[in-house]
Amino acid sequence: MVKCVCIDDENRPAEIPVDKWVKKDEEYRITHVYFHPNQGIQGCTLYEKPLDESCKPYETFKLSRFAIHLEDLPAFIELCKLCTELNEVEIKELIEESELQTI
Repeated sequence: MVKCVCIDDENRPAEIPVDKWVKKDEEYRITHVYFHPNQGIQGCTLYEKPLDESCKPYETFKLSRFAIHLEDLPAFIELCKLCTELNEVEIKELIEESELQTI
């Protein structure tokens, strides 16, 4: 798990209940990182806010909603590598994007 801070809680989809939605400036822990090729975005699951069947079609939060603390960036890179459905190009893009969103 990697600590992150929510930097964008705008535009909550109606399918995700308020109690499962993230709040700006609150800290969470990323448990998995995904790439959604059909949507062209990266997503993540959070330990504190698991999305379930009631949130369909949403299964993950958009990764760009979160910032990674600079000291946690190495752990985030390792987590990306452990998420085996990601390829090297996608991992590199995630790392570059995350470096821009460190706090």
